[in-house]
Amino acid sequence: MSRDKIISGDDADETPVREAVVSSALDPEEDRQQWNLRPKTLSEYIGQTTVVESLNIAITAATNRREPLEHVLLHGSPGLGKTTLAHIIATAMGANIIATSGPAIEKPKDVMGILSSLEVGDVLFIDEIHRLSRVVEEFLYSAMEDFQVDFVLDRGAYAKTIKVPLKRFTLVGATTRAGMLSAPLRDRFGIFTHMDYYETEELKRIVQRSAGILSVKIDPKGAEEIARRSRGTPRIANRLLRRVRDYAEVESDGTITRELADIALKREMVDEMGLDKLDRAFLRTIIEFYDGGPVGIEALSATLNEETDTLVDMVEPYLLKIGFLNRTPSGRKATRTACEHLGMNTAKRKQGQLPL
Repeated sequence: MSRDKIISGDDADETPVREAVVSSALDPEEDRQQWNLRPKTLSEYIGQTTVVESLNIAITAATNRREPLEHVLLHGSPGLGKTTLAHIIATAMGANIIATSGPAIEKPKDVMGILSSLEVGDVLFIDEIHRLSRVVEEFLYSAMEDFQVDFVLDRGAYAKTIKVPLKRFTLVGATTRAGMLSAPLRDRFGIFTHMDYYETEELKRIVQRSAGILSVKIDPKGAEEIARRSRGTPRIANRLLRRVRDYAEVESDGTITRELADIALKREMVDEMGLDKLDRAFLRTIIEFYDGGPVGIEALSATLNEETDTLVDMVEPYLLKIGFLNRTPSGRKATRTACEHLGMNTAKRKQGQLPL
């Protein structure tokens, strides 16, 4: 059995995230509920077939050699299962896991305390690893590669460097922006995996599995309707399932059908494509205020009164995936498909006929 530790820090400067129903950010209570739904082993894990197969081979090989797993970097949008995989890796290796995040580690001494407490084979999970400071990144280089760190004692003329040996551990990093990691840090990961959005059929299976855990009655069509509006993200699928479950218990007999799911999700302002209020406002702003684009992200951020990182990390990835948005060197552009979905077009914009 693995022993979990959560190491937190001052996160007052973390980027705000939207609180819409399809946001991938979790509050503490939802996080506890979410953990009840997360798979505990690779055999239970649904989707990400290539990633799971690659990890399964690496874990089996490392176990057979009786040595710790190589360092793993998990890259993908929020809510796709990076944290879940980190805990599964620790469980599969029979190791303890210590979890922290990039913003919580401000100085080398912060990470030094963590590294010195690790036992052989332990898993150190760093979420949002791209937000580590450059000084901390450089401190990790020798820790990851040579399993030792250079620690400076005293200052000035009395300063001296001592090498502190570390027990061989596995670093699992999770990031939504792999490109923001420095090349030296990125190259020290032996296993680099990219997690993509899930297919509707995979999300349907996840919804059905979660419904079983939550003791919710749901028919296949109802599960498919929730899956179709989940933006290719398991975390959102489970969140929408709980919202539809609430509606079914209050307004119906507790059974989730396609019709009931449709009504419940419309009340939550999640449309047929999984777009919520902020998604639609983002597209409408491009079309209505900027004639379909191109427009810079900073201008969109100011117009919508939303943080730039919120738009880049939480809104744009899915809109790009479904073909509603284009990124060009000159800015963002809404596609014809997006205009048709919203019942808008730039020709009407010029004639002053756009719907509000």
